[in-house]
Amino acid sequence: MGTQIDTVLFDLDGTLIDTNELIIQSFLHTMENYFPGQYEREHVLPFMGPTLQDTFENLNPAKVDEMIKTYREFNHREHDRLVKEFEGVYETVDALIRHGYKIGIVTTKIRETVLKGLKLTKMEPFFPIIVALDDVEKAKPDPEPIEKAMALLDSKPENTIMVGDNHHDILGGKNAGTKTAGVAWSIKGEEYLAQFNPDYMLQNMKDLLTILGVEK
Repeated sequence: MGTQIDTVLFDLDGTLIDTNELIIQSFLHTMENYFPGQYEREHVLPFMGPTLQDTFENLNPAKVDEMIKTYREFNHREHDRLVKEFEGVYETVDALIRHGYKIGIVTTKIRETVLKGLKLTKMEPFFPIIVALDDVEKAKPDPEPIEKAMALLDSKPENTIMVGDNHHDILGGKNAGTKTAGVAWSIKGEEYLAQFNPDYMLQNMKDLLTILGVEK
């Protein structure tokens, strides 16, 4: 297996917690406000992953801040109604901690939204280390957020694996020199993720324990 992995970094949305429906509804709500009747579900899927700033800048540069505000108001209001857990995640993270792994979250979401999701899924105590959008200059796939998380955990790239559901996560990991794992439950589909050549593809989060050789 070569170098021992001692650090696992996770993306949050679509990886640890199922925020897919919340995000889709938040985009549809925002689009309906600014571009009535023009956007359906399939049109907003490409918006998942990049920062809101990047997405809205491409649509209407003059109204970016206003659109972000509209999106976040809906997102926070509907959060607890629409967010679900992915099977196997809680148990996996719990097992990693019990076996002494260093773990963290690296996300393109703002910290406030991250904490809402962790609180709802009872995973807040697991993640003292979170690198959110408000902690960095550049978002994934730039290596900065992953490098920042490794610095906070005192970890090296060769001992770290980045787990995520989007190409930003896989490319970000590669750019930072870590191992990478894609999650087959990505809303963009396993085949889409496979194009970016992650080192591993997880069918269930518990697969991570098998890869790392952790007893359940």
